Amino acid sequence: MVVRKRKKSRKLRGRTRTMGWGRIGQHRKSGSRGGFGAAGFHKHMWTWVIKYAPNWFGKHGFTQPPEARYGVYAVNIGELDEFARKLLIENRVVKEDDKIVINTVELGYNKVLGRGRVTLPLKIIAKYVSESARKKIEAAGGEVIILGEEK
Repeated sequence: MVVRKRKKSRKLRGRTRTMGWGRIGQHRKSGSRGGFGAAGFHKHMWTWVIKYAPNWFGKHGFTQPPEARYGVYAVNIGELDEFARKLLIENRVVKEDDKIVINTVELGYNKVLGRGRVTLPLKIIAKYVSESARKKIEAAGGEVIILGEEK
């Protein structure tokens, strides 16, 4: 433990009422520290800002709004085949011409990928479909409708 060379009470100079700081409000309010909070960072505390917080001011980078962000939310055709019956029971999809119609956009997916097996005839409505997924769906007797594409 470090031993003090001088006692703390040396600063208290005789235990007077003002302890050497004068009579009226010396060392009392925020003026002694140059203002409240971040006051003076562009004025009298500028050297402190340069040394300890150099990135305090200015804009840093670009924040894209959430509605402008685009993400790929993909689902594999094997998963759609697995829960197609379940979705039919829950009335979240319909059956049309012996094909189960699944709108992947309504389910929260925008792309259908080709992993897995297709055992049911499915009619898939999606924004994007991979080539392998399209081949597997059509081989099982289903069809693919891509949104935004004219026939």
